[in-house]
Amino acid sequence: MKSKAIRWIIYLLVAGLVFAGIFYAMQPKPVEVDAGVAQSGTLRITVDEEGKTRIRERYSVSSPLVGRLRRITLDAGDAVRAQETALAVIEPTNPDLLDARALAEAEARVRAAQAAVRQAGATLESARAGTDFAENELTRITNAFKQGAANKHELDSAQTAQRTAIESHRAAQYGQEITEYELEVAQSALLYAKGESDATDQARMVLTSPIDGVVLRVLQESVAVVNPGTPLIEIGDPLDLEIVIDVLSTDAVGIRPGQRIIIEHWGGDAPLEARVRLVEPSAFTKTSALGIDEQRVNVIADFVTPEASRTTLGDGFRVEASIIVWEEPDILHVPTSAIFRTAEHWTLFRIVDKQAQLTNIEIGKQNGTSTQVLSGLSESNQVVLHPSDQITDGVLVTVR
Repeated sequence: MKSKAIRWIIYLLVAGLVFAGIFYAMQPKPVEVDAGVAQSGTLRITVDEEGKTRIRERYSVSSPLVGRLRRITLDAGDAVRAQETALAVIEPTNPDLLDARALAEAEARVRAAQAAVRQAGATLESARAGTDFAENELTRITNAFKQGAANKHELDSAQTAQRTAIESHRAAQYGQEITEYELEVAQSALLYAKGESDATDQARMVLTSPIDGVVLRVLQESVAVVNPGTPLIEIGDPLDLEIVIDVLSTDAVGIRPGQRIIIEHWGGDAPLEARVRLVEPSAFTKTSALGIDEQRVNVIADFVTPEASRTTLGDGFRVEASIIVWEEPDILHVPTSAIFRTAEHWTLFRIVDKQAQLTNIEIGKQNGTSTQVLSGLSESNQVVLHPSDQITDGVLVTVR
């Protein structure tokens, strides 16, 4: 009798366990969700784009005249001093090389010029003798006229002859000078052909640095004959940097001078700070990586961070810039992935007592990752992120 009672107790226990298991299995299981929290803090709206640094004042030194450029010995990175460092030296160009026939003709011209000089010298001596004779004759006739031995006509003729002799002597002097100049020109044509030129005696132009800075690029290093306007070398101050950021024109309309910029991923340990100086008034077309033509605008910014904190940053370096177009402290916000649109409201699921509670909210500013909540939510409220179709009002949830 006792054993039968024990068996019944065991049967009842097993049946109870079976019914309890069936009841538990029929209960709805909580849905696993990712959760976020509504919190107060600074909310920023930024325009995030890549940019690059550039030297604010870049000097391109060009040749001012036609000449033969000496080899430039400066290299990129070399320091230069204003009005002291010689950037380039330009010398006169060499004349054309002469073949045997042209060389013989040039030598003949020299000999002809030398003969012309000798001829001019003889003419000058003859004119000098004529002048001496005319002056002596004028003196004789003048004395005779005073004594009444010569008439007025003879005196006038003597004076005219004397003046004519003087002018002839002067013309002979000019003629000799001209022939000497022509001889110098004929001789100079032979200098380079015969290897008689001395480069140290030539006129030359030395181009010095207009600023204190460094060499950025050497555009013409080797010896060459250059024309006016030929770029030779670029110099600038590598610490006097600005930032160029090209943004979409739709983003540019919200950017104003004076707005803060945070520079990240530039290679240093800490972010840098800059401020917008100029939004260029003209846009340009740029093809994106997806092959789409976009209208973009350059935003020019100045560094606020001192130079000592960015000495390794140079010209043309890539940076990632976040232009802050709106920023407010103590803003209640939630992750944007928590909200979605219903009929006429923005909505999210609050987690209350392990249940998802559908809640209508009013939103304000958005920055892509966070959304301002104007009403319908309190700080520290827990919300469901990325709600799926399994999440409905009142469903049990468990946070992963």
